[in-house]
Amino acid sequence: MSQSRDETRAGYEARMLRVVQYIHANLNGDLSLDRLADVACMSRFHWHRVYHSMTGETLANAIRRIRLHRAAGYLLRSDKTIEDIAGHCGYPSVQSFNRTFKAGMSVTPGAFRKDGAELPTLGLTKNGVFAMYEITIKDEPARHIAAVPHKGSYQKVGEAFEKLSAIFTSRNLWPKSGEAVGVYYDDPSSVAEAELRSHAGMVVSADVDVSEGLEPVDLPAGPHAVLRYVGPYAGLDTPYTYLFGEWLPKSGREVRNSPSFEVYLNSPQDTPANELITDIYLPLEPAK
Repeated sequence: MSQSRDETRAGYEARMLRVVQYIHANLNGDLSLDRLADVACMSRFHWHRVYHSMTGETLANAIRRIRLHRAAGYLLRSDKTIEDIAGHCGYPSVQSFNRTFKAGMSVTPGAFRKDGAELPTLGLTKNGVFAMYEITIKDEPARHIAAVPHKGSYQKVGEAFEKLSAIFTSRNLWPKSGEAVGVYYDDPSSVAEAELRSHAGMVVSADVDVSEGLEPVDLPAGPHAVLRYVGPYAGLDTPYTYLFGEWLPKSGREVRNSPSFEVYLNSPQDTPANELITDIYLPLEPAK
């Protein structure tokens, strides 16, 4: 009996998801075309063309992007040496890491760690220096999201977004999709990293079938504080610190019992890290 179109689609989707998971789990391992073709259970002569056609990105560029993002996170959030980070992220030497990182981030790893990523204009508080951001309050519509769940470090939620992209491509859902959204349920300073919960999703129309690896997430309408951040995702801790530690206590507003979320206005696939635009949304109770 021949396979149905849905069965064939599901087979290619499963291949993509296996490869995405393998890349994120083995950044310092064998990520050769032959190895990834084996993971996909497909001929090496065809696998790269399938991957490129489904994602719009070459495997080499995807691996380079994922390694750089992971390395940036380690530089800002760990005390690992630059040599250790280079090895952990799959670079053969510190020299090649420095060269690749500077090409992708416009600064060396050492400068990136020292500067804490590019920050906006600085202000002073009683605790020292903090970054200042413009925040606006907007009444937002409800958002219905098709999402892939993620548990663990928020810095590794990229794997869930890669899986989401594979699913949307294999099911031809892009024409029915809108904003890319990350939903974050826990405070990293009070919840163990392994227990952090999040969703990587896309806003979709109500008629989209959210099943088979996708989960529905509904974000309610209402007032939100919106902070725009421009820069690498690894630097997102800084705007959150300002939003919750500086702006909110002085705003006179109360937060609503709904998670914060991020809307990504461009993509790391075709945008330099220091030009990525992220809007952070904090749900608020209506003004009294």
